[in-house]
Amino acid sequence: MAAVPRIRQPRVAEIVASRLRDDILSGRLREGDVLPSQESLFTEFGVSPPALREAIHILEVDGLVSVRRGNVGGAVVHLPSAGRTAHMISMVLQSRSSTPADVSGALMHLEPICAGMCAAREDRMSEVVPYLQAEIDRQEEQFDDTSQYVPNARRFHEALVSRCGNEPMILLIGSLELIWSAHESSVWSDEPDPMRHKTMRAALSDHHKMLAAIHDGNADRAVRLAQDHLAAARRNTLAFGRDRTIEAKLISNPDPR
Repeated sequence: MAAVPRIRQPRVAEIVASRLRDDILSGRLREGDVLPSQESLFTEFGVSPPALREAIHILEVDGLVSVRRGNVGGAVVHLPSAGRTAHMISMVLQSRSSTPADVSGALMHLEPICAGMCAAREDRMSEVVPYLQAEIDRQEEQFDDTSQYVPNARRFHEALVSRCGNEPMILLIGSLELIWSAHESSVWSDEPDPMRHKTMRAALSDHHKMLAAIHDGNADRAVRLAQDHLAAARRNTLAFGRDRTIEAKLISNPDPR
């Protein structure tokens, strides 16, 4: 008769960390809050100081708190973010020697889906169109400043994803957007003439067309336009630095501390 595998009992520190983690993820503790004092936590959980310190360390590893030292010390709460998710994904991709072409290839399939979802939203006139219009307005206002054009153009794409209405897609595809944006910015910053006027104007025109399709609720057209636009952007960026791999350091500080 096969031996029944033993079920490992969680350590005290893990139980305390789990309770505090739930408080953070449920919103009972908010971004920037400081965890109660050690004395208060001792009383609440009835655990030893070493167990409590280990619990706080577990939350540090999770990225949910950062410990400040000194007279104003304490464990400061940080909510999970797309930036940290993107950083973790980029480290995994770098460890697997993935390339920016791999990331842009994924976005070629995924981002157009978001464009179609934006167009299909019944509340798009309040929840999508104004946000995309604001990004286009920013692009036009700063069009002659080539140093701002790439980040402004990326903000349009990030807004397109963030307004699609599906939180898992926003997080996952948004993380890939951040990784691609970091690579794209590094490529164009290395080029003496990063984007020719004709290319910039064509990209801005594409954004206008995508916004019009979303405004009209034409999901199929929004998807097609996004596919064509991303194909062109991919060609332009990958013409430089095609031999690079993903570099996690480009987004190595996703959250201010």
